[in-house]
Amino acid sequence: MRGKVQALDKPLHTTLHRVGCRPEDWFRPVIRLHRRRWLALVPLAAWARPARAHAILLDSTPAHQARVSAGRHTLAFRFNARIDRARSRLTLIRPDRSHAVLALLPGPDGVLSAEVALSPGAHTLRWQVLAIDGHITRGDVPFTVAD
Repeated sequence: MRGKVQALDKPLHTTLHRVGCRPEDWFRPVIRLHRRRWLALVPLAAWARPARAHAILLDSTPAHQARVSAGRHTLAFRFNARIDRARSRLTLIRPDRSHAVLALLPGPDGVLSAEVALSPGAHTLRWQVLAIDGHITRGDVPFTVAD
């Protein structure tokens, strides 16, 4: 008992050496415990399905930087997830920088489409969608209308 009482007045590393424990041994049980917990979670991570947090634009008509002819066109945007059509919109920015919010046509859950007459010049379609999980995604698709 006397040896242990004397060890308390000395620095901790000296005490541990007298007891026969090395400083690197302190953390081994902790690391083993955490390693077991992480290994128990691996099957759960493999089983979990990836969450879709945002609606991602998969395809658009017209495509990014495309050239189309003047006239009436149906514009379509296809997304990877279902979207809330009532809170989503397509805006056409014309060559004179005027903005026109387009009326959406009925269609599938992951597609926004609208019909519009296009005049020659550089246009941009600005889209904003609300995915059903509540995340808003925005983007622009520039394109050119030839004469």
